[in-house]
Amino acid sequence: MSIGAVVIGRNEGARLERSLQALAGQVAQIVYVDSGSTDGSVAAARGLGAEVVELDMKHPFTAARARNAGVAALAEGVTLVQFLDGDCILRDGWLAAAEAHMNAHPQLAVVCGRRREEHPETSIYNSLIDAEWDTPPGEARACGGDALMRLEALRAVGGYRAEMIAGEEPELCQRLRRAGWQIWRLDAEMTWHDAQITRFSQWWRRSLRAGHAFAEGAALHGAGPDRHWVAETRRALLWGALLPAVILLLALLLPWAAVGLMLLYPLQLLRLIWRGGAAWGFFTLLGKFPEALGVLKYHMRRDGRIIEYR
Repeated sequence: MSIGAVVIGRNEGARLERSLQALAGQVAQIVYVDSGSTDGSVAAARGLGAEVVELDMKHPFTAARARNAGVAALAEGVTLVQFLDGDCILRDGWLAAAEAHMNAHPQLAVVCGRRREEHPETSIYNSLIDAEWDTPPGEARACGGDALMRLEALRAVGGYRAEMIAGEEPELCQRLRRAGWQIWRLDAEMTWHDAQITRFSQWWRRSLRAGHAFAEGAALHGAGPDRHWVAETRRALLWGALLPAVILLLALLLPWAAVGLMLLYPLQLLRLIWRGGAAWGFFTLLGKFPEALGVLKYHMRRDGRIIEYR
């Protein structure tokens, strides 16, 4: 089989150069899709031998739209595509292991592996993200942005849903699985990722996007057998919106009842800490507030425009 690579990015700087350099010689074709970079990414990518697709930024940018554009630029004869975000570096040996597994299992549409943060020690946010990537091997419901995909399967379901601002990979995997394909996660090192999240505001925006993705995913596929992201959406609304609203109302009418409801938060925090440790528990509970905002923003859209969280 012939493998192509689609790398997407916007102002990734040196991270993009490292990503493209790691791909050199490993795939038959490298396509870099740029989304309005102003840092010289386009020239750097061309200088490293990548074919460059520059998105028309008159239309709203999404990673899903960029990946579809990259797939459209792949040469005839490419049968597998390795997707990469521009802040990720492919690990040695990954493509050989993933391709062999794909060849041995024709029912597989997607194979992914372990994505790791390069610098989890830089911030609590990076360390939490690294733990988030650590999912169990075996058959999976979804993949992330880095994955090896069978082009036949991807094209059969119409590619990524271009208007989605986040959560486009799990949504794609829902359609692939319903079409009879499987998703598989190998116990193998796949990519290094460089999140560079060092500020609370960055973490907050990421959580907003997660809430938006939960709401949109549930709206699209929540009625299916997996109840896709229904529970995540409900938890965000319960802890991040409904309970705070009820507490504020009771504070005006029945202050003692409001105090009683407020005790649910430390109790929930203790439960989460017991499950995953202090940092994970604290940020999981705190994250319900931006997630709830993301859910509400999705449902409050009236004009069909894509919301961007930067």
